[in-house]
Amino acid sequence: MKKYYLLPVIIFIFISFFSCTQKQEKTTDVERQVREVWTAEQANAWNKNRDWLRGANFIPSTAINQLEMWQEETFDPETIDRELGYAKDIGFNSMRVYLHHLAWQIDTTGFKNRVNQYLDIADKHGISTLFVFFDDCWNPTYQSGKQPEPKIGIHNSGWLQDPGDSIHANPDMIHSLEKYVKDILISFSNDERIVLWDLYNEPGNSGHGNKSLTLVEKVFQWGREINPSQPISIGVWNWNLKELSDYQIKNSDVITYHNYEDYEGHKKMIDSLRTLTQKPLICTEYMARTRNSLFSNTMPLLKEENIGAYNWGLVAGKTNTIYAWDTPMPDGKEPAVWFHDIFRKDGTPYKQDEIDVIKKLTEKN
Repeated sequence: MKKYYLLPVIIFIFISFFSCTQKQEKTTDVERQVREVWTAEQANAWNKNRDWLRGANFIPSTAINQLEMWQEETFDPETIDRELGYAKDIGFNSMRVYLHHLAWQIDTTGFKNRVNQYLDIADKHGISTLFVFFDDCWNPTYQSGKQPEPKIGIHNSGWLQDPGDSIHANPDMIHSLEKYVKDILISFSNDERIVLWDLYNEPGNSGHGNKSLTLVEKVFQWGREINPSQPISIGVWNWNLKELSDYQIKNSDVITYHNYEDYEGHKKMIDSLRTLTQKPLICTEYMARTRNSLFSNTMPLLKEENIGAYNWGLVAGKTNTIYAWDTPMPDGKEPAVWFHDIFRKDGTPYKQDEIDVIKKLTEKN
């Protein structure tokens, strides 16, 4: 008799447990729902009361690439502090900074601590940060530890792709990349020192083409699953990569782009983008002197159009970006005209008249 009395109780407990499990699974599915891309109204509301973003793509002069910047043994807060001081002195208020998944993978806690330390230094100088996750430019392979010395007279001889060829040789790598992106976004998703997440620099470059589209799609999805308070974007850089460019514009919360052309070419790109979107524009790469992309002709245009302005390079150093992309100088002599960068290591300007232009535009006394 007692066994029969217990049976309804057992059934009730089983049903209750099953219902709770189903409810928990349903909640988890809701939590992981991919949010929508920001509307133009949301994007413009984000941009409405924001100061005009102006700054540079930054890596300290003592680092040849992203790993040398972020690995514990070569992380250089003293140089970062000094060189961001140069930026502050000319009225810059933001920097675009590259990360690398390998630095996170080999030392996750230390890497995030160093990112936080960098943000503290930048914030002290009144400088916000735009972080970049992936990159298809320059060297396709990499390893941790001591990084190579610069190749004499060669632009960005040690810069690293991320994830580079590794993702094509080992597609399962996608799972560790997902953990990396989500960990960083979760850790800094409400950090007011970060202005924007640039998920992927120049996808399709270095001959990757549409092979990069899969990772582009994934990283947008990961970003919208975490839903940081900051916008996410991937910059348009090559209209010939139409499928990639269309996808980037469609899925970016605000529109970022690169342009190294002269005034007319740059204005044409702005006009083209504005026929496609009503969202705010941010130029995350410009200024190549030998291509007539200059502070004197491009920065005023960007300010007039209320477009964020990040030139390539702050302080000349191990990246060798004073040399042009396609003009190596085997003797290592300083080129007659620097391609990128603004300052020498001691803070002396490459050209004082450029500093005067920048300070006038940033209203820096």
